[in-house]
Amino acid sequence: MDKLKRVLSGHDAEEPSVLAEVIDATSLGWGTRVKGFIACFAIGCLCSILGSCLLWIPKKGLVLFAVFYTLGNIASIGSTMFLMGPVKQLKRMFEPTRLIATIVMLLCLILTLCSAFWWRKAGLALLFCILQFFAMAWYSISFIPYAR
Repeated sequence: MDKLKRVLSGHDAEEPSVLAEVIDATSLGWGTRVKGFIACFAIGCLCSILGSCLLWIPKKGLVLFAVFYTLGNIASIGSTMFLMGPVKQLKRMFEPTRLIATIVMLLCLILTLCSAFWWRKAGLALLFCILQFFAMAWYSISFIPYAR
């Protein structure tokens, strides 16, 4: 009956919208999402461990540690985007209950990279790495109900 109505109204074949086609083409299955999460999280952990190993290289070790530790944290945060999707992840990051934790965490990530690349201050980079650790812990705890 629906087909007859479409034919009589002039809408013989329903054409999917461009947005629906894009969403269908870019959506991932659950298994792919879990594999992406595991791969991205493992890369993040590997970068953090590699940074810790590079800490002992003379002269450039502290800067390499700061860079790899920060990249590891960015990859670890990015891994959760596979599970939730990027839009939902960003919405949850900037909810009022964790807005301050998110801003402090992102600020520490940026300041660590700035101190390593532009200011070239190894001690400042190490200080921001320590602050980054605490900011990431605070940010992670903000996802646990009643943990703060």
